[in-house]
Amino acid sequence: MAFFSLAFGTATKNRDGKIIEAFFPNPVLNPSEALVNALAAVAGYEQGNQAIEISAAQSAELAAAFEANGDAVNASFAAKAAESAQPLVLVILATDEQPQSVAEGFLKLQLISNRLVQPHGTVLDGIFGLLHNIAWTNEGPIDLPELAERQIEARLAGRALSVDCVDKFPKMVDYVVPTGVRIADTSRVRLGAHVGEGTTVMHEGFINFNAGTTGVSMVEGRISAGVVVGNGSDIGGGASIMGTLSGGGKVVVSIGENSLLGANAGLGFPMGDRCTIESGLYVTAGSKVRMLDSAGQEVEVVKARDLAGVSDLLFRRNSVTGQIECLANKSAVELNSELHKNN
Repeated sequence: MAFFSLAFGTATKNRDGKIIEAFFPNPVLNPSEALVNALAAVAGYEQGNQAIEISAAQSAELAAAFEANGDAVNASFAAKAAESAQPLVLVILATDEQPQSVAEGFLKLQLISNRLVQPHGTVLDGIFGLLHNIAWTNEGPIDLPELAERQIEARLAGRALSVDCVDKFPKMVDYVVPTGVRIADTSRVRLGAHVGEGTTVMHEGFINFNAGTTGVSMVEGRISAGVVVGNGSDIGGGASIMGTLSGGGKVVVSIGENSLLGANAGLGFPMGDRCTIESGLYVTAGSKVRMLDSAGQEVEVVKARDLAGVSDLLFRRNSVTGQIECLANKSAVELNSELHKNN
């Protein structure tokens, strides 16, 4: 039987004993049936998708099971976890379905940030309603209803409890720092972001969960939830890409390879390879665009959504008429063929 994923890690509980977050240092995608069976014998797993709390004694047994199945990294972690007083959790996902527990949700977010799956590569439906609103502090995550009491306790003990943010999603780097990246302000990259090798996220850049870059990119603007930016494409300062969460939209907005979204520009439709949107120009899916051929002559007027996935386009605003224009390095005949090939 094929399994989707498994992971063993630590968890944080609130005062009601409920898990509010989980950290998995070495999640496994598509684990072998032999490994799952070995872990199941220790944890009591039977079938389906489960998050199982693990005792320290069981953790030592899990270490032996990981070691016997060639997973030295998880074996090492499990051996150390056996000496810890922290809550421990084992998540086994037989199938990729909507997460039913906080631990399952955190595993799926970490699969993306560990580059084990691409954005949209795992089902995250319902994750907002599943996760707790948490105060992420210098003393770890605190369930928001418990924050005021914890602040008082800290003050009376002579400590200052610093709250970095209040959110359902923590910053990614507290869970994983992918190889080959630079992130100037780590609070601007959420857990569940996919940051490709070679990507630089500058101070004003932002990457939401289930979104990100696939390779080398300079990010100085906002990559909203669900958006994927291809290798070699750059997001200019203050630029914005509409996400799938805004307005209940279902269209996945993306940018192809070697494209440029200029400073303070915006994008609301899937853009192809080697495309440019000039600085300050926001092109939504419904924007009317004058298509120009290589001679600068108008071919027709289309909505931007009709150009989804079309490569080698330059979008600009005519500074005299205010109209959005699109230049293509094609003759009128070639351009007409490209525009209507899906009709």
